[in-house]
Amino acid sequence: MNAYKEENATPLEYQTEENQMTIVGFWIFLAAEMALFGTLFATYAVLFGRTAEAPPPAELFTAGTTLIMTLLLLTSSFTSGIAIHEMRRGAQKGMMTWLIITLVLGLSFLGFEIYEFYHYATLGATLTSSAYWSAFFVLAGTHGVHVTFGIGWLILLLIQLKQRGITQVTSRKIFVLGLYWHFLDVIWIFIFTGVYLIGMVI
Repeated sequence: MNAYKEENATPLEYQTEENQMTIVGFWIFLAAEMALFGTLFATYAVLFGRTAEAPPPAELFTAGTTLIMTLLLLTSSFTSGIAIHEMRRGAQKGMMTWLIITLVLGLSFLGFEIYEFYHYATLGATLTSSAYWSAFFVLAGTHGVHVTFGIGWLILLLIQLKQRGITQVTSRKIFVLGLYWHFLDVIWIFIFTGVYLIGMVI
């Protein structure tokens, strides 16, 4: 099914009142999530530098791994956007291809994050090492949990799309997932700049 009845028509995911209300509701949910991460960032800022006997972040943070993780997540946000574009064209095969690429990039990001946490733990930085590292792991870990949830959500939607194709319901779900994925990308940019970059030089 084509997402447009005619040129400049309303996108499929907005064509029912239920879909419109669901999307508005999800924006409200994202605002609440922003408040959650704002609290975690504030806690991290208060506890910054309180590493006790544990190694400071400047000794552990490396630009290479962090840049790879950032590139993976930024690229996945871009590919999810292309998937939405394909959905609105009614191109199911193209949409699913880009969603699968998004999934692979998200899994790769998560793999690097798990490796990073394990590496820090082997060097003496764990959740219980100090106040600073507790704040770091809770902040970065909460983002990682959100990414994990997004990956599971995407897998379920891919299965549903394979069974039902592009409909008003599935298009709404894919669009909402796209909003969620872009939100995770924005939060990561704040983590990358406010946690990793600053931690490397201070």
